Amino acid sequence: MRSDQIPSEAAIFARIEEVFGHGVRRPGYPADRWAESWLQERFHEFGLENVRAEPVALPYWEPKRASLTVTTNAETLDIPCFPLPHAAPVAGLEADLVAFDAASPASARGVAALDDVQLTRMPQSVMRNLARWTYDPDGDFDSLTQVLPFGRGIQHVMEPAIEAGAAAFVGTLSGYPGDSRDYYVPYDAVERPIPGVWISGSDGARLRDLIAAGPVRIRLTVESVREPITAYNIVGELPGADSDTVVIGSHHDGPWSSAVEDASGIALVLAQAQYWSQVPQSDRPHRLTFLLNAGHMAGGAGQATFVEQHAAELERAVLEIHLEHAAMEFAERDGRLEATGHPEPRWWFTSDLDRLQATVRSAIEAEDLRRSLVVPPTLFGEKPTTDGSNFYVAGVPIVQFLAAPFYLFDSMDTLDKIHRPTLVPLTRAAIRIVESTAGVSAEQMRRG
Repeated sequence: MRSDQIPSEAAIFARIEEVFGHGVRRPGYPADRWAESWLQERFHEFGLENVRAEPVALPYWEPKRASLTVTTNAETLDIPCFPLPHAAPVAGLEADLVAFDAASPASARGVAALDDVQLTRMPQSVMRNLARWTYDPDGDFDSLTQVLPFGRGIQHVMEPAIEAGAAAFVGTLSGYPGDSRDYYVPYDAVERPIPGVWISGSDGARLRDLIAAGPVRIRLTVESVREPITAYNIVGELPGADSDTVVIGSHHDGPWSSAVEDASGIALVLAQAQYWSQVPQSDRPHRLTFLLNAGHMAGGAGQATFVEQHAAELERAVLEIHLEHAAMEFAERDGRLEATGHPEPRWWFTSDLDRLQATVRSAIEAEDLRRSLVVPPTLFGEKPTTDGSNFYVAGVPIVQFLAAPFYLFDSMDTLDKIHRPTLVPLTRAAIRIVESTAGVSAEQMRRG
């Protein structure tokens, strides 16, 4: 490793600041279009070859206006709300508001269903038992409980209400740190047939009290635009010692201005591109492909498109290393969110290959990346929850780094959420993992 060629913490963070400063980066938004151009400029600046923008078809969604007015026998209230992405628009829908009861879903037919989504609280002692290996020299996992950015239904938050025949969905986020309503979930870009809005947990509790006291009516308006567009995967390459390939990737879009999700991933991939561009070709273990894909917030459209279009080439892929979410842990104390100074628990989804898992463990220890868990790709289902899951399904060995703080899909994902001390050690760890593939063919890696 050429330590003097690794970008500094300040340089990596400056790129996060620049991306964040351009505003909301949902697929097709002006800030995301800017990122597509800016990334190509950076790749050219580093001297990458075959720099290109590969088209990705996906749906664009933009909320224009949303309002929720609640009426009882005694009062009328305007409740701040945020529309659920890609849910149906509606103009002045009037309906009774009923607390959704999963045990009696028929009660939601034809009404607006007030449904509570509680984020999962995961004891890290449980995660430790599910992991292949952990690095926790401070023993934090003995007592730490992490608030994840999803509830039990993950992205299927509206489905119970839809299946029950509800006319609308009003989602509350009770116990959500920061009492926010700016929750960009679901982000699978599926068009749903009824309108839906998020409200804060405190407003949700207020509405439940009103429902308990007597009839409640709502008037709901959601104005939004949904239309097909073309976004772009941004790709650049560096030749290496042979023609087998290591892919180093992340995504360039995000739900908001989103420092962690995923300006941090952009900056980490650029740090790899900058570093490896200064390494002689003969010392690069394989051909390196740098991929910043579009449409993560549209059901992972960009990466799915890349894997489909490059399926034949991926037979020569030794590894895909995915870098997302250099996240600071925040906790709610006395009603305020405060940084703890610690990183969020770090998940390293790693293919069950002895050679690869040993390399990841070694890199984590060498860079002292505490609160790390090496977990199987199928920990939460048939494939990883990360944007790199399509590579895994295609049979490519993976190392996919991410953290999952509760604020990941929220407008509160601002620059203070970056765990800055992580940036250089993560960069070094990724370099170590890429270096470890020297002399290892795609076929050898897949044999473990």
